[in-house]
Amino acid sequence: MHLEEWTMEEQEQLIHFMTTNTWPFHGIPHPGRDMIEKAIEEGGYESDEVKTFWVENEEGEKVGIVKIYDLQDEIPLFDLRIADVSRGLGYGPKALRLVAEYVFGLKEKKIRLEGHTRQDNLAMRKTFERAGFVKEAHLRNAWFSPRENKYYDAVTYGITREDFIMGTTTPVIWEDGDKPKVFVSPRRIPDFPDSFESERLLIRAPKIEDAPDALRAIQRSLEGLRKWMPWAKPEPELHMTEESLRKAIANFITRQDLRFHIYHKETGEFIGSSGLHRIDWSIPKFEIGYWLSKDFQGNGYMTEAVVRIEQFAFEQLGARRVEIRCDEANMKSRRVAERAGFVLEGILKQDSLSPDGNVLRNTCIYAKID
Repeated sequence: MHLEEWTMEEQEQLIHFMTTNTWPFHGIPHPGRDMIEKAIEEGGYESDEVKTFWVENEEGEKVGIVKIYDLQDEIPLFDLRIADVSRGLGYGPKALRLVAEYVFGLKEKKIRLEGHTRQDNLAMRKTFERAGFVKEAHLRNAWFSPRENKYYDAVTYGITREDFIMGTTTPVIWEDGDKPKVFVSPRRIPDFPDSFESERLLIRAPKIEDAPDALRAIQRSLEGLRKWMPWAKPEPELHMTEESLRKAIANFITRQDLRFHIYHKETGEFIGSSGLHRIDWSIPKFEIGYWLSKDFQGNGYMTEAVVRIEQFAFEQLGARRVEIRCDEANMKSRRVAERAGFVLEGILKQDSLSPDGNVLRNTCIYAKID
Protein backbone atom coordinates (compact mmCIF):
# COMPACT_ATOMS: atom_id res chain seq x y z
CA MET A 1 0.00 0.00 0.00
CA HIS A 2 1.31 3.49 -0.80
CA LEU A 3 0.46 7.17 -1.32
CA GLU A 4 0.48 8.52 -4.91
CA GLU A 5 0.52 12.30 -5.29
CA TRP A 6 -2.59 13.73 -6.97
CA THR A 7 -2.06 16.02 -9.96
CA MET A 8 -4.27 18.62 -11.63
CA GLU A 9 -4.58 16.29 -14.64
CA GLU A 10 -6.60 13.98 -12.37
CA GLN A 11 -9.22 16.61 -11.57
CA GLU A 12 -12.10 14.55 -12.96
CA GLN A 13 -11.04 11.49 -10.98
CA LEU A 14 -10.98 13.54 -7.79
CA ILE A 15 -14.41 15.05 -8.49
CA HIS A 16 -15.82 11.59 -9.22
CA PHE A 17 -14.32 10.16 -6.01
CA MET A 18 -15.62 12.96 -3.80
CA THR A 19 -19.13 13.09 -5.29
CA THR A 20 -19.87 9.35 -5.66
CA ASN A 21 -18.88 8.36 -2.10
CA THR A 22 -20.66 9.42 1.09
CA TRP A 23 -19.08 11.20 4.03
CA PRO A 24 -21.56 10.89 6.93
CA PHE A 25 -19.20 12.31 9.56
CA HIS A 26 -18.19 15.39 7.58
CA GLY A 27 -20.03 18.69 7.49
CA ILE A 28 -21.18 18.02 3.92
CA PRO A 29 -21.90 14.30 3.48
CA HIS A 30 -22.74 14.59 -0.24
CA PRO A 31 -20.57 17.30 -1.83
CA GLY A 32 -21.53 18.44 -5.32
CA ARG A 33 -19.36 18.88 -8.38
CA ASP A 34 -19.43 22.69 -8.22
CA MET A 35 -18.12 22.67 -4.68
CA ILE A 36 -15.16 20.40 -5.51
CA GLU A 37 -14.32 22.36 -8.66
CA LYS A 38 -14.29 25.60 -6.67
CA ALA A 39 -12.06 24.07 -3.98
CA ILE A 40 -9.60 22.86 -6.64
CA GLU A 41 -9.57 26.27 -8.34
CA GLU A 42 -8.86 28.02 -5.03
CA GLY A 43 -5.91 25.74 -4.20
CA GLY A 44 -7.78 23.59 -1.73
CA TYR A 45 -6.11 20.43 -3.03
CA GLU A 46 -2.75 21.67 -4.35
CA SER A 47 -0.74 24.68 -3.19
CA ASP A 48 2.26 25.60 -1.06
CA GLU A 49 0.09 24.80 1.95
CA VAL A 50 -1.68 21.69 0.67
CA LYS A 51 -0.71 18.35 -0.84
CA THR A 52 -3.21 15.69 -1.88
CA PHE A 53 -2.47 11.99 -2.31
CA TRP A 54 -4.36 8.97 -3.55
CA VAL A 55 -4.33 5.99 -1.20
CA GLU A 56 -3.60 2.96 -3.38
CA ASN A 57 -3.69 -0.68 -2.28
CA GLU A 58 -1.33 -3.44 -3.36
CA GLU A 59 -3.32 -3.96 -6.57
CA GLY A 60 -2.97 -0.28 -7.49
CA GLU A 61 -6.65 0.46 -6.82
CA LYS A 62 -7.50 3.94 -5.52
CA VAL A 63 -9.19 3.11 -2.22
CA GLY A 64 -8.99 6.56 -0.63
CA ILE A 65 -7.63 10.06 -0.68
CA VAL A 66 -5.78 12.15 1.89
CA LYS A 67 -5.25 15.91 1.96
CA ILE A 68 -2.39 17.20 4.10
CA TYR A 69 -2.59 20.92 4.78
CA ASP A 70 -0.93 23.70 6.81
CA LEU A 71 2.33 22.34 5.40
CA GLN A 72 4.09 25.66 6.02
CA ASP A 73 3.45 25.26 9.74
CA GLU A 74 5.34 23.05 12.13
CA ILE A 75 2.10 21.17 12.89
CA PRO A 76 0.32 19.97 9.72
CA LEU A 77 -3.26 18.69 9.69
CA PHE A 78 -4.86 16.12 7.42
CA ASP A 79 -8.20 14.91 6.03
CA LEU A 80 -8.31 11.17 5.27
CA ARG A 81 -11.22 9.65 3.33
CA ILE A 82 -11.67 5.99 2.40
CA ALA A 83 -14.13 5.01 -0.38
CA ASP A 84 -17.43 3.41 0.64
CA VAL A 85 -16.58 0.00 -0.83
CA SER A 86 -13.12 -0.02 0.79
CA ARG A 87 -14.17 0.70 4.37
CA GLY A 88 -13.71 -1.99 6.96
CA LEU A 89 -10.74 -3.54 5.14
CA GLY A 90 -7.99 -2.10 7.33
CA TYR A 91 -6.86 0.57 4.87
CA GLY A 92 -7.38 3.48 7.28
CA PRO A 93 -4.64 2.73 9.86
CA LYS A 94 -2.16 1.82 7.10
CA ALA A 95 -2.89 5.05 5.23
CA LEU A 96 -2.55 7.10 8.38
CA ARG A 97 0.85 5.58 9.12
CA LEU A 98 1.92 6.48 5.57
CA VAL A 99 0.74 10.06 6.13
CA ALA A 100 2.82 10.27 9.32
CA GLU A 101 5.82 8.80 7.49
CA TYR A 102 5.50 11.46 4.76
CA VAL A 103 5.09 14.37 7.19
CA PHE A 104 7.94 13.39 9.49
CA GLY A 105 10.14 12.68 6.47
CA LEU A 106 9.93 16.26 5.19
CA LYS A 107 13.18 18.22 5.31
CA GLU A 108 11.47 20.83 7.46
CA LYS A 109 11.34 18.97 10.77
CA LYS A 110 7.65 18.85 11.65
CA ILE A 111 7.12 18.48 15.38
CA ARG A 112 3.69 16.80 15.34
CA LEU A 113 0.76 15.73 13.16
CA GLU A 114 -2.85 16.01 14.20
CA GLY A 115 -6.36 15.27 13.02
CA HIS A 116 -9.92 15.87 14.19
CA THR A 117 -13.13 13.87 13.99
CA ARG A 118 -16.63 13.75 15.35
CA GLN A 119 -16.91 12.07 18.74
CA ASP A 120 -19.28 9.35 17.47
CA ASN A 121 -17.09 8.43 14.47
CA LEU A 122 -15.88 5.26 16.18
CA ALA A 123 -14.17 3.80 13.11
CA MET A 124 -11.99 6.89 12.65
CA ARG A 125 -11.19 7.08 16.35
CA LYS A 126 -10.04 3.45 16.30
CA THR A 127 -8.01 4.22 13.18
CA PHE A 128 -6.18 6.98 15.06
CA GLU A 129 -5.44 4.67 17.98
CA ARG A 130 -4.32 1.81 15.76
CA ALA A 131 -1.88 4.16 14.00
CA GLY A 132 -0.30 5.29 17.27
CA PHE A 133 -2.12 8.62 17.71
CA VAL A 134 -3.17 9.81 21.16
CA LYS A 135 -6.43 11.50 22.09
CA GLU A 136 -5.49 15.01 23.15
CA ALA A 137 -8.77 16.93 23.37
CA HIS A 138 -12.51 16.45 23.71
CA LEU A 139 -14.46 19.55 22.72
CA ARG A 140 -18.11 19.64 23.68
CA ASN A 141 -20.63 20.82 21.05
CA ALA A 142 -17.83 21.85 18.70
CA TRP A 143 -18.79 19.98 15.49
CA PHE A 144 -21.82 21.32 13.65
CA SER A 145 -23.73 19.10 11.21
CA PRO A 146 -25.68 21.31 8.75
CA ARG A 147 -27.66 18.33 7.47
CA GLU A 148 -29.03 17.60 10.95
CA ASN A 149 -28.84 21.18 12.23
CA LYS A 150 -27.19 19.73 15.30
CA TYR A 151 -23.94 20.02 17.28
CA TYR A 152 -21.78 17.03 18.17
CA ASP A 153 -18.73 16.73 20.38
CA ALA A 154 -15.36 16.80 18.58
CA VAL A 155 -12.14 14.97 19.45
CA THR A 156 -8.53 15.71 18.52
CA TYR A 157 -5.79 13.11 18.10
CA GLY A 158 -2.10 13.77 17.58
CA ILE A 159 1.25 12.03 17.21
CA THR A 160 4.60 13.64 18.03
CA ARG A 161 7.74 13.32 16.01
CA GLU A 162 9.47 11.59 18.94
CA ASP A 163 6.73 8.96 19.35
CA PHE A 164 6.68 8.26 15.62
CA ILE A 165 10.46 7.78 15.42
CA MET A 166 10.64 5.65 18.60
CA GLY A 167 7.50 3.60 17.88
CA THR A 168 6.03 4.60 21.22
CA THR A 169 2.70 6.02 22.39
CA THR A 170 2.90 8.58 25.19
CA PRO A 171 -0.46 9.37 26.82
CA VAL A 172 -1.38 12.94 27.71
CA ILE A 173 -0.89 13.96 31.36
CA TRP A 174 -4.39 15.14 32.19
CA GLU A 175 -3.78 15.96 35.86
CA ASP A 176 -0.76 17.48 37.62
CA GLY A 177 1.37 14.83 39.26
CA ASP A 178 0.47 12.03 36.86
CA LYS A 179 3.44 10.23 35.37
CA PRO A 180 3.28 9.41 31.67
CA LYS A 181 3.38 5.77 30.67
CA VAL A 182 5.00 4.69 27.44
CA PHE A 183 3.49 1.78 25.53
CA VAL A 184 5.51 -0.15 22.99
CA SER A 185 3.59 -2.60 20.83
CA PRO A 186 4.97 -6.07 21.63
CA ARG A 187 4.32 -7.62 18.25
CA ARG A 188 3.45 -6.54 14.73
CA ILE A 189 -0.10 -7.53 13.84
CA PRO A 190 -0.06 -9.41 10.52
CA ASP A 191 -2.06 -8.36 7.48
CA PHE A 192 -4.91 -10.74 6.70
CA PRO A 193 -8.01 -10.99 4.50
CA ASP A 194 -11.39 -10.01 5.89
CA SER A 195 -13.24 -12.92 4.27
CA PHE A 196 -12.69 -16.59 3.59
CA GLU A 197 -14.75 -19.68 2.76
CA SER A 198 -15.40 -23.24 3.88
CA GLU A 199 -17.17 -25.92 1.87
CA ARG A 200 -20.65 -24.44 2.37
CA LEU A 201 -20.05 -21.09 4.04
CA LEU A 202 -18.81 -17.56 3.38
CA ILE A 203 -17.23 -16.13 6.53
CA ARG A 204 -16.49 -12.40 6.44
CA ALA A 205 -16.11 -9.22 8.44
CA PRO A 206 -19.40 -7.50 9.34
CA LYS A 207 -20.88 -4.66 7.33
CA ILE A 208 -23.45 -2.10 8.45
CA GLU A 209 -25.83 -3.31 5.74
CA ASP A 210 -25.91 -6.73 7.48
CA ALA A 211 -28.08 -5.23 10.23
CA PRO A 212 -31.51 -6.35 8.89
CA ASP A 213 -30.23 -9.92 8.29
CA ALA A 214 -28.67 -10.13 11.75
CA LEU A 215 -31.75 -8.64 13.43
CA ARG A 216 -34.10 -11.18 11.81
CA ALA A 217 -31.86 -14.05 12.86
CA ILE A 218 -31.67 -12.76 16.44
CA GLN A 219 -35.43 -12.24 16.64
CA ARG A 220 -36.14 -15.79 15.42
CA SER A 221 -33.59 -17.25 17.85
CA LEU A 222 -34.25 -15.21 20.98
CA GLU A 223 -35.57 -18.06 23.13
CA GLY A 224 -32.37 -20.04 22.75
CA LEU A 225 -29.99 -17.07 22.80
CA ARG A 226 -31.37 -15.66 26.04
CA LYS A 227 -30.34 -18.78 27.95
CA TRP A 228 -26.66 -18.06 27.36
CA MET A 229 -26.09 -14.60 25.85
CA PRO A 230 -26.44 -11.50 28.10
CA TRP A 231 -26.60 -9.23 25.00
CA ALA A 232 -29.82 -11.00 23.91
CA LYS A 233 -31.77 -10.01 27.03
CA PRO A 234 -33.14 -6.64 25.75
CA GLU A 235 -35.78 -6.77 23.04
CA PRO A 236 -33.75 -6.31 19.85
CA GLU A 237 -34.34 -3.30 17.59
CA LEU A 238 -32.71 -2.27 14.33
CA HIS A 239 -30.91 0.76 15.77
CA MET A 240 -29.39 -1.46 18.51
CA THR A 241 -28.13 -3.94 15.93
CA GLU A 242 -26.69 -1.13 13.80
CA GLU A 243 -24.88 0.36 16.80
CA SER A 244 -23.44 -3.05 17.67
CA LEU A 245 -22.22 -3.43 14.09
CA ARG A 246 -20.58 0.01 14.06
CA LYS A 247 -18.57 -0.97 17.13
CA ALA A 248 -17.73 -4.38 15.64
CA ILE A 249 -16.53 -2.78 12.38
CA ALA A 250 -14.39 -0.28 14.29
CA ASN A 251 -12.88 -3.04 16.42
CA PHE A 252 -12.21 -5.15 13.33
CA ILE A 253 -10.40 -2.28 11.64
CA THR A 254 -8.18 -1.76 14.69
CA ARG A 255 -7.78 -5.52 15.28
CA GLN A 256 -9.07 -5.32 18.86
CA ASP A 257 -11.82 -7.85 18.18
CA LEU A 258 -12.66 -9.81 15.01
CA ARG A 259 -16.36 -10.49 14.56
CA PHE A 260 -17.33 -12.58 11.54
CA HIS A 261 -20.72 -13.01 9.87
CA ILE A 262 -21.56 -16.36 8.36
CA TYR A 263 -23.52 -16.65 5.12
CA HIS A 264 -24.61 -19.72 3.16
CA LYS A 265 -22.68 -19.75 -0.11
CA GLU A 266 -25.50 -21.19 -2.26
CA THR A 267 -28.48 -19.26 -0.91
CA GLY A 268 -26.77 -16.11 0.38
CA GLU A 269 -28.69 -16.40 3.65
CA PHE A 270 -27.31 -15.06 6.93
CA ILE A 271 -27.04 -18.03 9.28
CA GLY A 272 -25.09 -16.79 12.29
CA SER A 273 -22.10 -15.04 13.76
CA SER A 274 -18.76 -16.08 15.15
CA GLY A 275 -15.41 -14.42 15.68
CA LEU A 276 -12.10 -14.20 17.47
CA HIS A 277 -12.35 -12.41 20.78
CA ARG A 278 -10.30 -11.65 23.92
CA ILE A 279 -7.32 -11.21 21.65
CA ASP A 280 -3.78 -11.09 23.00
CA TRP A 281 -1.53 -10.24 20.06
CA SER A 282 1.63 -10.64 22.13
CA ILE A 283 1.24 -14.45 22.10
CA PRO A 284 -1.02 -14.44 19.92
CA LYS A 285 -4.07 -16.16 21.40
CA PHE A 286 -7.79 -15.92 20.65
CA GLU A 287 -11.18 -17.11 21.87
CA ILE A 288 -13.80 -18.30 19.37
CA GLY A 289 -17.37 -17.32 20.16
CA TYR A 290 -20.45 -18.20 18.12
CA TRP A 291 -24.22 -18.27 17.78
CA LEU A 292 -26.37 -19.83 15.07
CA SER A 293 -29.80 -18.86 13.79
CA LYS A 294 -32.52 -21.24 14.94
CA ASP A 295 -33.48 -21.91 11.29
CA PHE A 296 -30.08 -23.46 10.48
CA GLN A 297 -29.35 -25.59 13.52
CA GLY A 298 -28.75 -29.31 13.23
CA ASN A 299 -26.82 -29.19 9.93
CA GLY A 300 -23.24 -28.95 11.20
CA TYR A 301 -22.81 -25.38 9.98
CA MET A 302 -21.33 -24.00 13.19
CA THR A 303 -18.84 -26.83 13.55
CA GLU A 304 -17.77 -26.20 9.94
CA ALA A 305 -17.40 -22.48 10.66
CA VAL A 306 -15.40 -23.03 13.87
CA VAL A 307 -13.00 -25.43 12.15
CA ARG A 308 -12.40 -22.90 9.37
CA ILE A 309 -11.99 -19.94 11.77
CA GLU A 310 -9.56 -21.96 13.86
CA GLN A 311 -7.57 -22.74 10.69
CA PHE A 312 -7.60 -19.02 9.82
CA ALA A 313 -6.31 -18.13 13.30
CA PHE A 314 -3.38 -20.56 13.17
CA GLU A 315 -2.43 -20.09 9.51
CA GLN A 316 -3.14 -16.39 8.90
CA LEU A 317 -2.73 -14.84 12.36
CA GLY A 318 0.06 -17.00 13.74
CA ALA A 319 -2.01 -18.16 16.73
CA ARG A 320 -0.29 -20.22 19.39
CA ARG A 321 -3.50 -20.87 21.30
CA VAL A 322 -7.21 -20.81 20.43
CA GLU A 323 -9.90 -21.27 23.08
CA ILE A 324 -13.62 -21.90 23.24
CA ARG A 325 -15.32 -21.01 26.53
CA CYS A 326 -18.92 -21.93 27.25
CA ASP A 327 -21.34 -22.62 30.05
CA GLU A 328 -21.04 -26.16 31.42
CA ALA A 329 -24.77 -26.65 30.87
CA ASN A 330 -24.70 -25.41 27.26
CA MET A 331 -24.46 -28.85 25.66
CA LYS A 332 -24.97 -27.61 22.08
CA SER A 333 -22.00 -25.28 22.37
CA ARG A 334 -19.89 -27.96 24.04
CA ARG A 335 -20.65 -30.43 21.24
CA VAL A 336 -19.50 -27.90 18.64
CA ALA A 337 -16.17 -27.54 20.47
CA GLU A 338 -15.75 -31.31 20.78
CA ARG A 339 -16.69 -32.06 17.16
CA ALA A 340 -14.19 -29.40 16.07
CA GLY A 341 -11.45 -31.28 17.94
CA PHE A 342 -10.94 -28.92 20.87
CA VAL A 343 -9.70 -30.45 24.13
CA LEU A 344 -11.44 -29.79 27.45
CA GLU A 345 -8.70 -28.33 29.67
CA GLY A 346 -10.81 -27.62 32.72
CA ILE A 347 -14.04 -26.41 34.27
CA LEU A 348 -14.04 -23.21 36.30
CA LYS A 349 -16.52 -23.56 39.16
CA GLN A 350 -18.86 -20.64 39.90
CA ASP A 351 -17.06 -18.58 37.28
CA SER A 352 -19.92 -16.52 35.87
CA LEU A 353 -23.49 -15.42 36.34
CA SER A 354 -26.45 -16.47 34.24
CA PRO A 355 -27.75 -13.78 31.86
CA ASP A 356 -30.48 -12.86 34.35
CA GLY A 357 -27.85 -12.47 37.08
CA ASN A 358 -29.54 -14.91 39.46
CA VAL A 359 -27.53 -18.13 39.14
CA LEU A 360 -23.81 -18.92 39.42
CA ARG A 361 -22.58 -20.93 36.44
CA ASN A 362 -19.55 -23.09 35.69
CA THR A 363 -17.40 -22.38 32.62
CA CYS A 364 -15.81 -25.03 30.39
CA ILE A 365 -12.50 -24.16 28.75
CA TYR A 366 -11.69 -25.97 25.51
CA ALA A 367 -8.49 -25.24 23.62
CA LYS A 368 -6.11 -26.09 20.79
CA ILE A 369 -2.46 -25.05 20.70
CA ASP A 370 0.08 -24.78 17.94
